[in-house]
Amino acid sequence: MSHTQALCQFLAALDYDQLPDEVLARTEDLFLDWLASALASKGAHPIPLFERYAAKMGPGTGPAQIIVNGGSSSAYFAALVNGASSHLVEQDDLHNSSVLHPATVVFPAALAAAQDLGKSGRELLLASVAGYEAGIRIGEFMGRSHYRIFHTTATVGTLAAAVAVGKLLDFNQEQFTNLLGSAGTQAAGLWEFLRDAADSKQLHTAKAAADGLLAAYLTADGLTGARNILEGDQGLAAGMSTDADPRQLSDRLGSRWALLETSFKYHASCRHTHPAADALLDLMQREGLCHEQIVCVETRVHQGAIDVLGRVTLPQTVHQAKFSMGTVLGLIAVHGKAGLPEFHELALHDSNVAAFRDKVSMTLDAEVDSAYPQRWLGRVIVTTTDGRTLQGAIDEPKGDPGNTLSREELADKFQRLTQFSAARTPSQADELIGKVWGLRGVVSMAHWL
Repeated sequence: MSHTQALCQFLAALDYDQLPDEVLARTEDLFLDWLASALASKGAHPIPLFERYAAKMGPGTGPAQIIVNGGSSSAYFAALVNGASSHLVEQDDLHNSSVLHPATVVFPAALAAAQDLGKSGRELLLASVAGYEAGIRIGEFMGRSHYRIFHTTATVGTLAAAVAVGKLLDFNQEQFTNLLGSAGTQAAGLWEFLRDAADSKQLHTAKAAADGLLAAYLTADGLTGARNILEGDQGLAAGMSTDADPRQLSDRLGSRWALLETSFKYHASCRHTHPAADALLDLMQREGLCHEQIVCVETRVHQGAIDVLGRVTLPQTVHQAKFSMGTVLGLIAVHGKAGLPEFHELALHDSNVAAFRDKVSMTLDAEVDSAYPQRWLGRVIVTTTDGRTLQGAIDEPKGDPGNTLSREELADKFQRLTQFSAARTPSQADELIGKVWGLRGVVSMAHWL
């Protein structure tokens, strides 16, 4: 049996009763975190473009809810808009070793299909776990070389979304095989957009969620797909990777719950900036430094950070600023935080942040690079105005599994994000938080919001 077939066999046999309580609780937490990200983008460019497209091309109403505006449409267009909206504010989750943002592709597709099919909260949770477990392993399989050119959340995300919907449709092993083929042949998404401050990142996740759902619904109706789309001679790895490892596809299936390894985002920026941001913040607090006392900051980073963040030199938009190491560290140094208000009000307009941005550099570090992507280490070297050279180090950035967010912190984050966009009042947010943590008891997801 190939590694792909072992994965498909596992997905077909996966049952709700197999899921440990900690996996179910974590899935609810991840769903809440995703919902906050989707609501936080209300009214922000380019999300209204996706809303208008769905209104023009899809039905005016339907069984699946569009989170950001409270409307509804078909499952396909709800997944499209919800996938775009949940990846805008850079607060959605990340799995380290796969460099995949699972929530922003898995949950839009799974929720839309669950509402369309009248599935229960338990069925939604099971499907989401399946999407995470498959997506993470496929991301690890594709290797570091894939991420240099391709946005893994766009490419692998299409398959993760498809698997989640396939589980809701109760696919057998043969159907999962065809599903991966039809999802994999649609996989796309390139990093070039960062150079131009283009809006493609939201298109990536919108299409991944919607196309995954499309692949699943067509498979249910009899569409066949390539049987070896991952490992084949003309498959994903052959075309998009130079270091693919098929063993990752079947890594400890059923005993290693990869979903538990997913990190929450604390800062509202690209995850590659978080280790250095935490290391700088820790150093400044430890030494009692203010930003005026710092001459320069050398961040010691992995190659993936250079590949992504190195494209942004002088950010032109708020979203591009989130991919600027200097801007993120400038917000941390000057204001002590890099949340949504700081980015929208200060990142492009605060002269102190701009001055600090020019003090920051990135250097490839052998230790940091060898640990990546399993561990994202934070290392900074700070030179002060009085001639001192200080070093900061963080091994687990805030939000990582070993330094995770508690339910209280997740609830606080949900309140902050929904208040930022005025998507919910504090009391409405509290009610929604309770509903998410009660997903296991929901009989039908239809009209859940």
